[in-house]
Amino acid sequence: MAQHIYAVGETLLDIIFREGQPRVARPGGSSFNASVTLGRLGAPVTFISETGKDRVGDLIQGFMNQNGVNTGYIARYDQGQSAIALAFLDDRRNASYQFYKDYPQQRLAIEFPPFKRDDLLLFGSFYALNPEIRPRVRELLEQAAEAGMTILYDPNFRSSHASSRDELMAAITENMEYATIVRASDEDLQNIFGVDNPDDAWESVRPFAGVLVYTASSRGVYLRSDMLQMQLDVDQIEPVSTIGAGDTFNAGLLYGIWQHGLKKEQILNLDLSTWGQLIGQAIDFSREVCLSYDNYIPRTYAVKVKQNQ
Repeated sequence: MAQHIYAVGETLLDIIFREGQPRVARPGGSSFNASVTLGRLGAPVTFISETGKDRVGDLIQGFMNQNGVNTGYIARYDQGQSAIALAFLDDRRNASYQFYKDYPQQRLAIEFPPFKRDDLLLFGSFYALNPEIRPRVRELLEQAAEAGMTILYDPNFRSSHASSRDELMAAITENMEYATIVRASDEDLQNIFGVDNPDDAWESVRPFAGVLVYTASSRGVYLRSDMLQMQLDVDQIEPVSTIGAGDTFNAGLLYGIWQHGLKKEQILNLDLSTWGQLIGQAIDFSREVCLSYDNYIPRTYAVKVKQNQ
């Protein structure tokens, strides 16, 4: 398969707390988590990001290398320190965060890869909205769009950013316009557009993007486009941690697209059967990551997935 998968986003070290005590530390970041899942599955994935020239940065880059992620486009800066996040799990195993970030003035100080037509790109979260790095992200998106890449956008827009919604709305909708697929949670689109169901969510996203994959936790996953609509149920589980669930769902979609060798034009015209396969696999990946403190699918599960191909 000639397609290559790229992801752009932040790197950080997640220190996960439960019942007031630190339990584990894991390298993380939304697109980072998806990249590690893809690397463990043997997909050709490159992560585009930045981290400090410090021990935490060495740990993060080493972890990517150990998990099959190409780190040739990671900017290592010495004017600042690698980011750290404290993740506090509640009774439902959902996380609230406290961040410690010390970035240099010049952000993402690298040349971008030579993108090719039908390569895949994942981007999103506040990283893609932050005014400090927005010009570089837009430059990357322009190059990806000009190359004809398939682009997956995950806004990952949490309530902590809701107070800045109005000033960020132009960047959010611009990101959707770049996207081939918008994969957003019910929480994301409630915070962005004030909608609380898949049909109203689709009407809000429709002016900007051609496909919406709407994830609604235990209520299931919904596909909406001008031609198709679908609902898939999810298994009810007792999660250990929901950190990385949406990120790993994104990885499942991209892995399926890569497996099938789907081109951008084909994705916009897929039938329900193929969408069912793609989304079903993404649901499986997301469920698996919730059963441990890892932010990505376990290596043992990745081996099973590859054996079943």
